[in-house]
Amino acid sequence: MEFFLDSANMAEIEEALKLGIIAGVTTTPTFMHKNGITDIDGAIVKLSKMVPVLMIEALGETSQDIVAEAHRLLALGLDKKKTVFKIPVNLEGVKACKILHEEGFLINLHLVYNIQQAYMALTAGANYVCILVGRMQDQGHDALGLVKQVVDVIKEYKYDAKVMFSSVRYPEHIKDALLLGAHNITIPWSIMKKLGDNHLTKLGTDQFFQHTRLMTIQVKTVISDVNPLVDVDCKVLDALLKMTDSGMGAVSVVSKEGDLAGIFTDGDLRRQMRKMGDHILTATVGECMTANPISIDAEAMLQKATDIFNTNQVDNIIVTKNCKPIGMLDIQDLVKLNLLS
Repeated sequence: MEFFLDSANMAEIEEALKLGIIAGVTTTPTFMHKNGITDIDGAIVKLSKMVPVLMIEALGETSQDIVAEAHRLLALGLDKKKTVFKIPVNLEGVKACKILHEEGFLINLHLVYNIQQAYMALTAGANYVCILVGRMQDQGHDALGLVKQVVDVIKEYKYDAKVMFSSVRYPEHIKDALLLGAHNITIPWSIMKKLGDNHLTKLGTDQFFQHTRLMTIQVKTVISDVNPLVDVDCKVLDALLKMTDSGMGAVSVVSKEGDLAGIFTDGDLRRQMRKMGDHILTATVGECMTANPISIDAEAMLQKATDIFNTNQVDNIIVTKNCKPIGMLDIQDLVKLNLLS
């Protein structure tokens, strides 16, 4: 079943064509009017150069008017093999279809609402028989039954024509068209964009991305440029200022040689205040820190970091290179990447 886009919006059409699956575009004067197009001929010429197949209206009160309009439009520079002229299926339209068919024009007899109209279209040589499913259903008619009937008639009598399923209201219509054997379907962009949506597909895709990141992204690539450091002799109040300025809930504590000696967190502060009382005001970080802190090498993958967070129930991991702290990994860094919840 061929996909057609039902639109006159140039931006929509350009976006849809990027999918690489659009067989063509169907459009109407109504669509053009809604999109603010005033130069209909200019828009048709522009579209004809953009899309593989273009279906446009050839309107007229009489068959002669319709035939003349089709010739006029073709003379704008359209490709006869890539342009389908849409004609309403009434007696004048059927007569025009027969004439144009014998002249090698491609014709879509549309606004078909019953099997008798479809039969007239087929015998007149229409290349497409277009059934407005959504509009028929809005009026309480069995549109899906009609699509099946016309598909069966084409197959039974071997007509060289295709059933076009149009007036699509929701994604379920695409399933209906496929199961009924429609040859073509023309879909608004608003519906086409939803065809790939599925909650389970999204969950699976997100999981693939998550696991790929865990296995391929190194810790050093996600840590902040801010690396709050204090030495063991630093006063607690000075460490708190450093912590506040960094926006983190912890600072790395280093020895005089610059090697990692511990970590001082807001949790350490609360614990030591209970224990030390006023003495905390003159205490050093070395007296209050957590020694032998949890750390991770900068070259490690994020999978290892998530394992550490999950196992140790901590909020910060010190990131080291050659035993020296170069940054701090906050649990929120991984939450933002959807690697932890």
